[in-house]
Amino acid sequence: MVSEGEAATALQVLRRLDTGPRGLTEAEAAARLAHAGENTPPLPHTASWPLRCVRALRDPFTAVLLTLGLVSALVASWGTAVVILALVAVSCGLRAAGEHRADRSLAALRELVAGTATVLRRTGEEGAPRTREVPVADLVPGDVVRLGPGDLVPADVRLLRARGLTVHQAVLTGESAPVAKAAVEIPDADHPADAGPFQEPYLCFQGSGVVSGSATAVVVATGERTRFAAAQGAAGGRRAASAFDRSVHGISWVLIRFMLLTPPLVLMANAALRGRGLETLPFAVAVAVGLTPEMLPVIVTTCLARAAALLARTHQVVVRRLPALHDLGAVDVLCLDKTGTLTEDRPVVERALGPDGHDDPDVLRWAAVGAWWTLQLAELPAADALDEALLTAAGSVGEEYDGIGAVPFDPGRRTADVVVAGGLGTHVLVTKGAAEDVLARCGLDPAEHERLLALAAREAGAGLRVLAVATAEGPARTRPRTAADEHGLTFRGLVTFRDALAPGAAEALRRLTGLGVTVRVLTGDHPATAARACRDLGLAAGRVAVAGDPLDLDADVVARCTPEDKARIVSGLRAAGHTVGFLGDGVNDIPALRAADVGIAPRTAVDLARETADVVLAEKDLGAIGHAVTAGRHSSANIASYLRVTLSSNLGNVVAMLCAGLLLPFLPMLPAQVLAQNLCFDAAQLAFAHDRPGPAALRRPTVLRPRAFLRFITGFGVLNAIADLATFGVLALALRGPDALDDQAVFHSAWFTENLLTQALAMYLLRGGTRPGPIGRAAAALAAVGLLLPPSPLGAALGMTGLPPAYPLLLAAVLGLYAPALRAVRARHDRRRP
Repeated sequence: MVSEGEAATALQVLRRLDTGPRGLTEAEAAARLAHAGENTPPLPHTASWPLRCVRALRDPFTAVLLTLGLVSALVASWGTAVVILALVAVSCGLRAAGEHRADRSLAALRELVAGTATVLRRTGEEGAPRTREVPVADLVPGDVVRLGPGDLVPADVRLLRARGLTVHQAVLTGESAPVAKAAVEIPDADHPADAGPFQEPYLCFQGSGVVSGSATAVVVATGERTRFAAAQGAAGGRRAASAFDRSVHGISWVLIRFMLLTPPLVLMANAALRGRGLETLPFAVAVAVGLTPEMLPVIVTTCLARAAALLARTHQVVVRRLPALHDLGAVDVLCLDKTGTLTEDRPVVERALGPDGHDDPDVLRWAAVGAWWTLQLAELPAADALDEALLTAAGSVGEEYDGIGAVPFDPGRRTADVVVAGGLGTHVLVTKGAAEDVLARCGLDPAEHERLLALAAREAGAGLRVLAVATAEGPARTRPRTAADEHGLTFRGLVTFRDALAPGAAEALRRLTGLGVTVRVLTGDHPATAARACRDLGLAAGRVAVAGDPLDLDADVVARCTPEDKARIVSGLRAAGHTVGFLGDGVNDIPALRAADVGIAPRTAVDLARETADVVLAEKDLGAIGHAVTAGRHSSANIASYLRVTLSSNLGNVVAMLCAGLLLPFLPMLPAQVLAQNLCFDAAQLAFAHDRPGPAALRRPTVLRPRAFLRFITGFGVLNAIADLATFGVLALALRGPDALDDQAVFHSAWFTENLLTQALAMYLLRGGTRPGPIGRAAAALAAVGLLLPPSPLGAALGMTGLPPAYPLLLAAVLGLYAPALRAVRARHDRRRP
């Protein structure tokens, strides 16, 4: 990292690094590279396959399934154990494969942004220095590099020479405006002890971009010692649980507690009422497994992996952490910066106003003349952004004059001046710059001066940048002009600028708003500028606040934000119950990326921001975020449908089995039959991973609220239990005579068939949407299995038999009442849902 020693003069720095203005030799550079290592920021460790699989066991349902599988093996229920452990293995494998694909995609993106640096190297001690391009990774402390417009600063450097150098440090500090740099000499004794390194004019840092000018600099820090790499340590720490983690874990632990209570309750009840003890343990484990949504890890991983693969293929969106896709579906607040996201970080001309405040094209023409000859005569390495905007708006202007001289914009004077040849024997001075400074040079009475200042302030208050233009015509002369020549000017008017809007941003914002996502703008810019950009895009900017303490979490736009402010706002919104996404691309955005439920970064973001983000975009495109949100809701809707169907059906079956187990002189279903039923239901539910939810599921954020969810499954579970117990009553009446309820095979077969038929109905009717699609086909297949399996040879092996002719009619009567009741309760639930 840049140390205090860099406050020394350039000569002292060169001596400390044992180098010189002519650069290092190739041999010295190779030796230092071997000692210091490559100039790359530290990247997170890529986990091995076994570690990825072990981490997947942290999912609560996966851990419980593993426990139940081991318990089944201990009681020699090998079929149950094998199936449960196979489900655990498949879930872990799918999750590990998804993470591996995401890391591989991100590595490919990283290859696209690898760069080179221009460095001075010598073949030997006496050799002449030669300019050559080397990979950024090969830079070492002591290398002398050259910087020009458009270059990325490849390491932390101390400037040796600089001319008109400005750099963009937004990736490190969040500053939207370029910062001027100069190779000034500051002795140690005069160096202020409390000055921050980013404010030092003679230091440039890795990740900064050169906006204008040129420089020669010596590398003082590379790799892990740069300020850029140090931000990784500052952004470290354990990440807070995401919306997906909180919602699924809330539901999981309620069910897990019930599942863990089920086996002891079954054992104690059977021992007390039926005198059956440990022999009912396999049945008790099977009942607990029956309540477990065994396919949840598989369904979740498959839904998210399919959606992530589709996003990567069609919209170049890489999902690095699969649960983040569900979190995207639940996002109701998206925080983002203005510059580079809503706007293109370049100005465009809005209006040209005369002194009377009305449109005057002549003002734009004179401003463009000044811009043209400033660029031609001042020998700037790149045009100023405002000059480019003036020339674009005015077209071919300025060439009709002959340029005499130019003084480019200077931060001290805050004006730029050009002199062009006017009429015969005359010169015209064109001055443009800050309104206060230009008006101070005009011959105006105090009242007019104040009126024009108010006009400029009004335009600035509307979120526009203001450039004042004045001219003066005088006799041609060759002597140098003095400060007196720059007074008594004629005020021409004002040119106002706004930020160029990003293409497609307005449409993308409308799409996000239509999806129920509130967009909050967190920016370091002026409040009026940010509000103006939002209004131009049609984005609500009702409340505009300036970052401070306390923060205004209800503001649509928060201006003057520091990186810490952004992270605090995101954390505050999460604490208020929102699911928050954050789009950022710089090192300064890393705290907010980590604080958000979903961190989003474009491919062009700095490496560390991409590594921190959960989702990586090929381009900084809000439209891609809209597609990702829709994909997340698609997956979440399928997962929620699966959970509603399987948990309500499983809960009803478990309640019915517990009641029947206490009333029957035999087990209501053999453990092998419970397992077979679960397997059939689980196989049918794989269709949820391929379903297309109805449009209503995509219109608003998808959130699994544990309390509402548990109310849903309790209500429908009770209805399902009533249907099961009604079937039990019908069978009790049907099996009349001296052997009433003793025909266990018929009872088991009938209840097995009824259970699968009610589960098929629940799949079809509780799913939601209109088109049956894969769910309808899976439900039909499940019903067919329920009817055909008991009389088959496999059914006989499981202890079942074909049903007498009257039994299907009795079951049809029960189901004929169950289906309309289920539809009516579902309709009532939909009406009550907000």
